[in-house]
Amino acid sequence: MRYRQARQTVSGDAGAVRWPRLLFNVAGNQAVWFVAVIAASQGHAWPGVLAAAVFVGFHVATATAPRVELKLVGAALACGVVVDGIAASQGWLRYAAPLPGGEGWPPAWILALWASLAVTLNVAMRSLQQRRWLGLLVGGIGGPLAYLAASEGWGAARFADPAWVGIAWLAVAWAMALPGLLWAARQWSAVAPDRQCNADASADTR
Repeated sequence: MRYRQARQTVSGDAGAVRWPRLLFNVAGNQAVWFVAVIAASQGHAWPGVLAAAVFVGFHVATATAPRVELKLVGAALACGVVVDGIAASQGWLRYAAPLPGGEGWPPAWILALWASLAVTLNVAMRSLQQRRWLGLLVGGIGGPLAYLAASEGWGAARFADPAWVGIAWLAVAWAMALPGLLWAARQWSAVAPDRQCNADASADTR
């Protein structure tokens, strides 16, 4: 009974800060996307990297489990290297502001967007952790649409002909990557709340 009460207390405290943090998380991630894409279209990668570093750094510094967030950033960066690295090396997608001499590698600003995405997994995308089938749809549809927006709206990327090949790759890759990251976020974050609840429950029994 005391354990349930402790769990409800923790949940209630989390709910009190949920909306401000959620709004900041969504707005911050979108701001990083616009800065990175617009700057890349002008041939500059560093503004997107800087914006992502500030956003991710603030999130990690204020997170209740910073080590988990850093692990998610690392996992997301690995996904970016694979997903965008394959697209670049196969010539399906050509990115603006590429790495010097690294036409077959994902540019720094794309990896910055993956890092920014990572810190939304436990906040803006938290509701998808128990609905990974929805995460599959969001990744498989939303992923390619984001690239198309960057391509058609700002010219930050360009699909090689036929464009459907690159779009199909992104759809499949993102449909696997996002649910995988959501799974990792839920698994890695599962221990911290239980430890807090156990600590609160122990305190109540004293």
